[in-house]
Amino acid sequence: MREGARGQTDVAEKEKILIIDDEPSIRKYLQTLLEVDGFDVSAVASGSEGLEAIGAGAKPDFVILDVLMPEMDGLETLRRLMRVDRSLNVIMLSCSNEVSTVVEAIRLGAHDYLTKPFEKPELDAALLKCRQKRQLKAENQALREYCDELTEDLSFLAASPQMLKIRQQIFQVAPVDVPVFISGESGVGKEVVARMIHLRSARRQHVFVKVNCAALPGELLESELFGYEPGAFTGAVRAKPGKFELANKGTIFLDEIAEIPPHLQAKLLHVLQDNQFSRLGARATVQVDVRVLAATNVQVHEAMKSGKFREDLYYRLSVLSLHIPPLRERTDEIPMLFRHFLAKHSEKFQKAVPEPSTHLMEAAVRYPWPGNLRELENFVKRYVILEDDDGSLRELLEMAESQQRISPKEEAAPPREQGLKALVRSLKDEAEMEAIADALEKTNWCRKDAAKILGISYKALLYKMRQFNLDSGRSARTGMAPGVPAIRGS
Repeated sequence: MREGARGQTDVAEKEKILIIDDEPSIRKYLQTLLEVDGFDVSAVASGSEGLEAIGAGAKPDFVILDVLMPEMDGLETLRRLMRVDRSLNVIMLSCSNEVSTVVEAIRLGAHDYLTKPFEKPELDAALLKCRQKRQLKAENQALREYCDELTEDLSFLAASPQMLKIRQQIFQVAPVDVPVFISGESGVGKEVVARMIHLRSARRQHVFVKVNCAALPGELLESELFGYEPGAFTGAVRAKPGKFELANKGTIFLDEIAEIPPHLQAKLLHVLQDNQFSRLGARATVQVDVRVLAATNVQVHEAMKSGKFREDLYYRLSVLSLHIPPLRERTDEIPMLFRHFLAKHSEKFQKAVPEPSTHLMEAAVRYPWPGNLRELENFVKRYVILEDDDGSLRELLEMAESQQRISPKEEAAPPREQGLKALVRSLKDEAEMEAIADALEKTNWCRKDAAKILGISYKALLYKMRQFNLDSGRSARTGMAPGVPAIRGS
């Protein structure tokens, strides 16, 4: 076993087979035959037991079902199994090959039909056929999801000078078949940029494969990237291609590349240099033709200084580089992005597209959005679902207040940063004052009703009114003397 292979024990789970046959000798024969081939096999003696197993949560990769059984025959069992789970891969067994029975079994959802007695190669062929159908179905589903992603990715929204420049850079780098290194904070849209590069490259007719390098520990990531051979580690009962093989002729996107452990960085460098690698447990090399796009949200130069990220790998990956600025540096795009997400999620949740208030949109523009596009989209999604403009405004103001709480590190910040914080606080206070004044106007200056609209306590409202001197504002608006108690709800 390879060094560190213990961590990979669960990578290749055995395929599960459920046998439903009333003859003990057949059950025993099939169970022994299939376990030798590395399958995880369970067997039951009746259709009702099979239905009970599936109903209890069993999820076999294949079901081998006898047609002729007492009480509930195989066709009735198949009919009920399909009601429970239409995705089951069922192979029927029978002593008879009557055309009507075969046709009915296939109509009900069986994938294949074997006549007893059968040879081992016939069973292997039936399992392979089921596996291929399952793989084709999964690929079709992946293709549909990919097409949905393409539709979304094609809507690269840009209004700021920075993003318009990046759009132009994408058009320039996409046709040039070299690695591209994409940097930027989490949530800025690095994957969208990677997909756009792929879609405008000569490889657009081939697959785009994404790998999140931070999602798996090193041992599992190595097998995910490069695949493995049978026996490479405990549980590896059959060969599995890696992501690089699957991406052959296409593009592979290595997200969070700086999280790859050092020994894997060396292997990745070898792939970039020679376009070849070895699966785990294999002696032969695999030749691939893949364009590599990489991304990170860390300060890559700091990672290189600390030895966490290899300099030679970085320079190999960054033939061309793109940096995506955070949303707080392109605030003029926020209204456009806000409305884009409004339309997207209103359609998704089958709701009318709401019209956000001026106060909400202004607060959205002022908020720094530390989570960038991802945070903005999630906020808009909640706004669409809850249909509460005032509540969303309160949420945004609370988020802004939370962002402004000064940490010990921030206390030592240079004067310019302190000035920016003061500016943000001033803008927040202005938004709060406008929201409170608006609520008071809506309630004819009934403070109790206004407090309910704002979702704050009556005392908190009085405090805020004194803070912003709103009582005198009311006097000026109504022409009354400041001492006249004109406000209801006192």
